[in-house]
Amino acid sequence: MSAATATISEGEMAARTKPATPDEGSRLGIRLTLPAQILVLFISAFPLLMQLYISVTDWSPLSGIGWWNAWEMWNSFANYTDLVADTRFWSALQRTAIVMVVCVPAEFLLGLALATLFADDFPGKRIFYSILLMPMMVVPAVAGYMFFMLFQSGGPVNDILSKIVGTPVTIAWLSDPTLALIAVMIADIWQWTPLMFLILLAGLVGVPEDQMKAATLLGADPWQRFTTIVLPKMKTIIIIALAIRVIENFKIFDTLYIMTGGGPGVATETISVYIYKVTTQDLIWGYVAAIALAILIVLSIVAVFAMKRMARAREVPA
Repeated sequence: MSAATATISEGEMAARTKPATPDEGSRLGIRLTLPAQILVLFISAFPLLMQLYISVTDWSPLSGIGWWNAWEMWNSFANYTDLVADTRFWSALQRTAIVMVVCVPAEFLLGLALATLFADDFPGKRIFYSILLMPMMVVPAVAGYMFFMLFQSGGPVNDILSKIVGTPVTIAWLSDPTLALIAVMIADIWQWTPLMFLILLAGLVGVPEDQMKAATLLGADPWQRFTTIVLPKMKTIIIIALAIRVIENFKIFDTLYIMTGGGPGVATETISVYIYKVTTQDLIWGYVAAIALAILIVLSIVAVFAMKRMARAREVPA
């Protein structure tokens, strides 16, 4: 074999064994994942587009036509104008906000206190840790039934109060508009404080130990170490925990519906319960789609705000 032939063969072999460029690898990755991406896009985009389509019509299952022909009942944006004037909707939204304003800070403070306690070792820590996480494992509907029984007029809560005050207590917790909402909030705090505790404990464990020791040597007391080192290092974790609970509070349903059904009257009717009733009882699906889109926009704004705060927390040095 001549030198030229050998040179050509070596050149061909080098070309064949030449590693792929980054652009070629990127194109290959896109081709391989494209079917899955299209499927995920369809799964997420189709229901949203369908909901938007239904929200500008008066269509319902009782209309006698399929949803694909809902355009025949086009009402422009009447559902959205009705939404603005719907006092029941705004009342449900206000109750949801009240539950959120009370429950989220209470869960955060309790979770942070417990996380601070469990950051140190103590006898029986694993046992108490397991017990503390148990409420989070309970099915919300089961938790609702538990608290429904606890807050009955002859239930354990009134029995305990009777022993404390020394006279029979027969408070109708779930029949009083104010007390019923308080009972629902107590149930929510009981069930979801462990989640807040778990998230905050993960952030607390990640605080650098050397910085804590250095601050101690410099004479910082526990409160100063907590405010100057722990909290700044946990900014991102705290934002995540608060954002999760704010969004989840908008979706509170199972526990509340089992306990009160939104009653007495509409005293505990949050936005999720209101949507459920309009969907299953009134069957005004076009209007329900408009409500759901409005709530989606609100929660999206909350999520975007939380992500921006997280980005700022990462940029600013602790």
